[in-house]
Amino acid sequence: MTTPVATGSALALHDFYDIEALYDHEERLIQGSVREYVRAELLPKVGEWWQEGVFPEDLARKFGELGALGVTLPERFGGAGASYSAYGLVCKEIEYVDSGMRSFVSVQSSLVMFPINAYAQEHVKAKWLPLLASGEAVGCFGLTEPDAGSDPGAMRTRCRKVGDNWVITGVKRWITSGSRAHVAIVWAKDEESGKILGFVVETDRPGFQAVDIKTKASMRASVTSELYLDEVSVPAGNQLQVAGLKGPLSCLNQARFGIAFGVLGAAQACFDEAAAYVSDRPAFGEPLAAKQLVQSRLADMLSEITRGSLLAYRLGRLKEEGKDHPARVSLAKRDNCRSALAVARAARDLLGGNGITTEYAAIRHMLNLETVATYEGTDTVHTLVLGREITGINAF
Repeated sequence: MTTPVATGSALALHDFYDIEALYDHEERLIQGSVREYVRAELLPKVGEWWQEGVFPEDLARKFGELGALGVTLPERFGGAGASYSAYGLVCKEIEYVDSGMRSFVSVQSSLVMFPINAYAQEHVKAKWLPLLASGEAVGCFGLTEPDAGSDPGAMRTRCRKVGDNWVITGVKRWITSGSRAHVAIVWAKDEESGKILGFVVETDRPGFQAVDIKTKASMRASVTSELYLDEVSVPAGNQLQVAGLKGPLSCLNQARFGIAFGVLGAAQACFDEAAAYVSDRPAFGEPLAAKQLVQSRLADMLSEITRGSLLAYRLGRLKEEGKDHPARVSLAKRDNCRSALAVARAARDLLGGNGITTEYAAIRHMLNLETVATYEGTDTVHTLVLGREITGINAF
């Protein structure tokens, strides 16, 4: 039997449609600096961190020094004042390493710094945004509860006004960076009005406690916690100037945007690993890459990544034009998560038995992506958002 000879290609398989050329010079510069750092410094170590369930404590400051935190925020608060597309590309490069690493950056930037910048009083912005941008301080976002995930309006956490303070009591679950956080954005229902209100809560206040969740089979290189607030008192000046679900949902819209880009990094990592593996792995006297079914799987993986990259690019430009309607973000988050999971599962399968070991990245990315597809709105929730947009009927 004659082994087929690969003809090679001038096309870059990491960017098959040359989409990166559509971004401007500053965006590509930011992407390139993050790519260089994370692949040199984090990629060789992340498998071990994931296996051990570790998110190194010094990473927050390192991401801050890299300029990866608060990319879109004003420079006067420590941000880069860059485009939303630049933020998306940062998420993509970090998630090439691990979804847990990107989750930290997303929470810090989109779920903590964004609401402080958008809704907090000036003295709160001045205090916290520079610290969060530098990584000197870590933040977390307390919305999800043990019995209130996809239905945040059903939250049980309560707040009440007592003199010049607000007093908050409740439990939050699945909180990224919870036990590392110096400050938490906490959402609670006002006992008097029934409205959902947001607060900037320093985590050293009496009655605040964070306990890590240790039983995860996903996002293991990330800190995930439960928050317990027992009569935690915060000054009225810490209240965010927004009421109702508009507040937390506007934050989630920012995070979902980053996810639509980020998951493509995980997918690309899986594709790169699988393509290299099948080229070297012998089977029946020739490389696995010479098999028709293997080539078919690789072609499908490349198509998923390319479609997702085009979708993310267009979403970024729409956001910069103020046209990032939540339903558009839902479509991108849902479909790119689906694509990334399909690529990761195909890569895991192509690696055979080796695909279940953490010596390779596919199983780690695949398990992480199960979480990414669930948080910031499940696949089902985003499907129903799109269904409502199409029909005008709420089917929740």
